[in-house]
Amino acid sequence: MENLVLIIGGNLGDRLLLIKKARNLLEKRLGKELIASSIFETEAWGGSSLGYYLNQVLVYQTALEPMQVLECIQEIENQLDRKREVKWGNRTMDIDILYFGKRTINSEKLILPHPYLEKRKFVLEPLSQILPDFIHPSLGKSHQELLRICQDISEVKLYEKKARNIRAK
Repeated sequence: MENLVLIIGGNLGDRLLLIKKARNLLEKRLGKELIASSIFETEAWGGSSLGYYLNQVLVYQTALEPMQVLECIQEIENQLDRKREVKWGNRTMDIDILYFGKRTINSEKLILPHPYLEKRKFVLEPLSQILPDFIHPSLGKSHQELLRICQDISEVKLYEKKARNIRAK
């Protein structure tokens, strides 16, 4: 069993309900949810989407292998009506693997730790909330340090505190 760290979120539809549904589907498929950050409302990042996102970082304990997790999260995104028409475009749900234990992977389909993690304030804020002292395996810095030096100036604000036990039906 390894700890798996994900970020989930979207900017289309009922954003909060979609996060709740994603969490339920993830726990059924991946294993026990260990930790959930607060939900943050964030500006779009990457230039192709409009409107504010809701994002949340989740930690699971899973027996699956990284490629199995990738297939699983893509199936869940599709189940929640994710459309892949434009890179970094609008979406109902995006699920990214941030870490898989302390593994580093660099394949055509999967790069771990997530290659843009340290550049994205909307990722570092929730990571700093729940895993402040975790050391990035490639960069050798904690989430707090990475947040402090991050050059991303986009707005990230608390939307819903302590959402850990919220579940959709």
